[in-house]
Amino acid sequence: MKSTASSVEGYLDSVDATWKAMIVKLRNVIKENLPPGFAETMSHGMIGYVVPLDLYPNGYHVNPKEPLPYIDIAARKNNVAMYHMGLHGNAEIRAWFVDSYIAIYERPLDMGKGCFRFKNDALLPYDLIKELVRKISVEGYIEGYERARKGT
Repeated sequence: MKSTASSVEGYLDSVDATWKAMIVKLRNVIKENLPPGFAETMSHGMIGYVVPLDLYPNGYHVNPKEPLPYIDIAARKNNVAMYHMGLHGNAEIRAWFVDSYIAIYERPLDMGKGCFRFKNDALLPYDLIKELVRKISVEGYIEGYERARKGT
């Protein structure tokens, strides 16, 4: 279910107790490892990390009212989800993350087209996410996004 919270704190207050500790820890890992330039906000009913409009005034899908999304995290009914837009245009980093997860947990990653789903804390790879978050700078993300836009 999409949250109607207008602030990150409001979102965290509304998270079901089943997922709250995971969301708080995941948020802290992202914030502590996020390269300079990204900003935390509420984005599409989730906690989001975006390229602010002052760094990328074109905005998402050339909408100067919407900042370019990078990572979103959310507590869902049956899992905690992490959406990482930087992996859409970067097959090498995506493969590294998926392969590393499988090597650590000896099981496939529960993933959809644009998200990773974690059903319990023991399967949420915080150390791997630290590395993932550090891998793409805001400049590198913008370059990849623009390359992908030109290709569509």
